Amino acid sequence: MKKVADLFSGVGGLSLGFQRAGFDIVGSFDNWERAVEVYRENFKHPSFVADLSVADEVIPQIAALKPDLIIGGPPCQDFSQAGKRNEGGRANLTHVFSKIVSELNPEMFIMENVARAESSKAYKLARNEFRKAGYGLTEIVLDASLCGVPQKRKRFFCIGRKNEYEQFLLSRFKASMSSEPMTPRLFFGREFGFEHYYRHPRNYSRRAIFSVDEPAPTMRGVNRPVPPNYPGHPGDTASKENVRSLTTLERARMQTFPASFKWKGTKTDIEQMIGNAVPVKLAEFVAEIVMNYLNNNETGILQLAEVK
Repeated sequence: MKKVADLFSGVGGLSLGFQRAGFDIVGSFDNWERAVEVYRENFKHPSFVADLSVADEVIPQIAALKPDLIIGGPPCQDFSQAGKRNEGGRANLTHVFSKIVSELNPEMFIMENVARAESSKAYKLARNEFRKAGYGLTEIVLDASLCGVPQKRKRFFCIGRKNEYEQFLLSRFKASMSSEPMTPRLFFGREFGFEHYYRHPRNYSRRAIFSVDEPAPTMRGVNRPVPPNYPGHPGDTASKENVRSLTTLERARMQTFPASFKWKGTKTDIEQMIGNAVPVKLAEFVAEIVMNYLNNNETGILQLAEVK
């Protein structure tokens, strides 16, 4: 069984998805102690509070776990669609991730981030680092709703394997994605007991009320009730008088965490943990493709021969 270390793990969305796909998670690392506390409530393997930006200090600790794969989602706030788009310290953690991978030299790595990270300066530095270390890369933006998640959340994945050719997994991803998006009704059935719900928009030029028969919008790190002054929007699927915002646990379910997942901390912290997380089913979708690829014992040379 392939051993996996999860960096910038948060509460463990990536870890849980890879664990479900059959990987052996041997340890996780994150700088937010409260998120690590939640992680420890839900997993049996070690979870470490660590400042991964100080790579030289944490590399020996990761190396001691002898991972075959390194996975992780470096914090992505500086790449987000909202607010100023200048790349700052958090964006640089993408480059730190690549340095850790290059130093430890695992068989494979999987890095997740927001969609716009693909065109960032920080990712370009990371890509160069990966290639210098001998990794062939598959780079793809995935719509979570086409990967089994009832949420239209677009995320960038970079998957590298030693001595592979470029985009070595791309055809597998395209063949595995659904042609129809997942919706809350299809995923949860009657679990929620409502038809429409409110999700606070970034501004009132955007809609805020959604139906369970369409993919949910991206779960962010904030969750607000319907404000009395919400003016409504032509795209809303119901009137504000007949809806409410999702509860914290309903938002966790939209991120496809199991109902049995244990949460602890303040409501504000938990909402942020949920918004930061990789949807479990999206992680599982990626992990199953990687597992299938590894189980087939394919090599870059054989695959190149097939496509000629």
